[in-house]
Amino acid sequence: MSSSIRPTTIALATVGALATGFLAYAFYFDHKRRTDPEFRKALKRESRRIAKAAKEEAEAQGQQQRREIRKAVDERQEEGFPDNVEEKEAFFMNMVGQGESLQSNGKSLPLGVEKQEQKRKQRLVLTQGSEATHIEAALCFYSALKVYPQPGDLIAIYDKTCPKPVIDILAEMVAYDGSLPVGSFGGGPGSEAGGSSGAIDD
Repeated sequence: MSSSIRPTTIALATVGALATGFLAYAFYFDHKRRTDPEFRKALKRESRRIAKAAKEEAEAQGQQQRREIRKAVDERQEEGFPDNVEEKEAFFMNMVGQGESLQSNGKSLPLGVEKQEQKRKQRLVLTQGSEATHIEAALCFYSALKVYPQPGDLIAIYDKTCPKPVIDILAEMVAYDGSLPVGSFGGGPGSEAGGSSGAIDD
């Protein structure tokens, strides 16, 4: 009988000892924090060190994302854009549809463009979570801008309908491209009624 109780007793004693030790450390920590100036200074130094490390990590991630964005734009430009009206219209509708699908629920691209996008998606797999989806969505919207006759009007629509992370990436793509007359993001030039009718022309 006693042999069957012993493991439970040991486990309870262990848990009790750990709880007591934790409480004792908490009281000690609080006492040192209240009464020891050097201890408070050490805590502040550690807090600053952690904040600095977090800032440096965020900056490194931002730089990595910018490299991914620029590489995605370079690759899309190398692929080229359609020239005639019919191809432009089909390309525009395809890119907008893909972008909306990606930004809303992160669905995979349609089967017809999987091979074309495979290389880029393999590279973007290094980007964590929704960041890769945001870049892909922004790249689709950027591609649509390249064949739209009034990019500023389209930007005004994007600005009202796209999530901020996608808009921020798209803004960086447009700035990196430098050849799109889009005005300013956020209801700037080109957002008035009576602009483009939405048709794609040469």
